[in-house]
Amino acid sequence: MSTDDAFAEAYRAHYWAVSRFVARRLDGQALEVEEVVAEVFSIAWRRRAELPDAPLPWLYGVARNCLANTVRGLGRYRRLLHRLGNHEAAHRRQTVDSPDAERPGSWVHEALARLSPADQEVLRLTAWEELTIEELAVTLGCGQSAAAMRLHRARGRLRTQIERMRRRETARPEAPPPRTDAPPAPAPAPRPATPRPLSPHPVPTRAGGRRHD
Repeated sequence: MSTDDAFAEAYRAHYWAVSRFVARRLDGQALEVEEVVAEVFSIAWRRRAELPDAPLPWLYGVARNCLANTVRGLGRYRRLLHRLGNHEAAHRRQTVDSPDAERPGSWVHEALARLSPADQEVLRLTAWEELTIEELAVTLGCGQSAAAMRLHRARGRLRTQIERMRRRETARPEAPPPRTDAPPAPAPAPRPATPRPLSPHPVPTRAGGRRHD
């Protein structure tokens, strides 16, 4: 197969995978996603002689560099990484208040957001893109041993954050019970008597005279 044919095959087979890879890291901003994906395959065309037999991890590595250049040029790299760690809609899921809430597992997203950008990316590559260690090494541009070590350390730091969240929830003080020794509420004051209105008609007395109220 010629290099041109290899590129055409890689483009047909992996265009949407690369698009999803970029969209997840740009929070679905369509215009920027299209620009980055176009740049990825432009670079792949220029370097088509370097395409490996399994080109997807290699394309992911190119996409990572394009993403870094794009967001750095816009002055948004740090803000982007923060949004990726904390945006609740990244996987259309909500974070919950504690590990004991109704949906265990969704709060792992909060723990992931506490990690460094490098650790977050390693974990996403293996969870979102489901890369093997060999593919992870190609994407990161390092050896397999280094990739495996980075993944191992990232998973360990994630577990540490999860345990900290568990301890925090366990140590959270409970609300005090309602008081039972509170003084009784004072009785309501008696209502004043309503004065009787004066009668307009005279009232007879015992002596036969008349008096008026």
